[in-house]
Amino acid sequence: MLSDERRDMILDILRESSVPIKGTELSRKTGVSRQIIVQDIALLRAKGLNIFATPQGYLLIKDEANKMSKVIACNHDRDGMRKELEIIVDNGGKVIDVIVEHSLYGEIKAMLMLTSRLDIKNFMKHYENSDTKPLSVLTGGVHLHTIEVADEISYSHIIKELDKFGYLINNM
Repeated sequence: MLSDERRDMILDILRESSVPIKGTELSRKTGVSRQIIVQDIALLRAKGLNIFATPQGYLLIKDEANKMSKVIACNHDRDGMRKELEIIVDNGGKVIDVIVEHSLYGEIKAMLMLTSRLDIKNFMKHYENSDTKPLSVLTGGVHLHTIEVADEISYSHIIKELDKFGYLINNM
């Protein structure tokens, strides 16, 4: 298979999937190494395709013109992470990323793409089974999330619940 054909195949796989696809799965389906997949994804991104690398795998973001994107500022300890994420998805939100402002490096962003409790369960399982720490440890628990919601009503429910639990810093 030629490299252009392989990248077309990768793009087709990502277009047909509503969930992230692991690089190892793309590697298996295309018959090339994981490193070749990483290079192919970089080339597809260079063409302007909206492909995100998440902890769950690669995800092609389709045009979602009817969705609203909001940034919220939160602060909580380690125990609050799961509850915060659940509040967002339970009220119709999608957690796009987490962002911290580092004093030396500036903005540091990690893509999350969490849309359900199952996504959160898998994310938390990975976190709890590793020796890694969340980005918010760099800022004493303070962090931002870009969230996507269908409408202002969903957004206001999210804000109200985060505030009720003391996680919300302010409404941006």
